[in-house]
Formats: sequence, C-alpha cells, structure tokens
Amino acid sequence: MEKIVLEIPDEILVSLKETPYEFSKDILMLAAVKLYQMGKLSSGRAAQLAGIPRVSFLQSLAKYGVPVLELTKEELRQDIENA
Repeated sequence: MEKIVLEIPDEILVSLKETPYEFSKDILMLAAVKLYQMGKLSSGRAAQLAGIPRVSFLQSLAKYGVPVLELTKEELRQDIENA
C-alpha cells in the first residue's frame, strides 16, 4: 500500500470543523466518487479506495449527484468483472 501525504493548513480543518482523520476520509470518498464518475475506477475499486463496502459506495453516490448506472453495456460488463 502506498502512502500519500497532504499538507492541509490548520485553518481549513478549523473552517470545516473536522479532525485530520475525518478530513482524510472525506478526501478519499470524494476522490473515489470522482474517479468512478470519470470511469477511471470500477465501483468495486472506488469502494476499496473509499474504505467502504461496494454496496455502501453505490448507495452513497446519490449524495454526490452521481448516477449509479450511467454505463454502456461494455462498461457495465467490465465493472462487474472488476468487482
């Protein structure tokens, strides 16, 4: 597993009223959702990045305004194979 270090100004965490741990979980979820939306990650891999079960990831997509199924037949087949 690779580790990526981000420097976040304290003022950002204070403005968001989040701990570094909460913020890192948010960042991972947002990245997972965006990468899934862009078609760069399957739903299974995106869920893995977010650190949550695939079903939970799919259920949370509506919160971010991302449709669960906006895939071609071929993309859906690949998504299922990669899950």
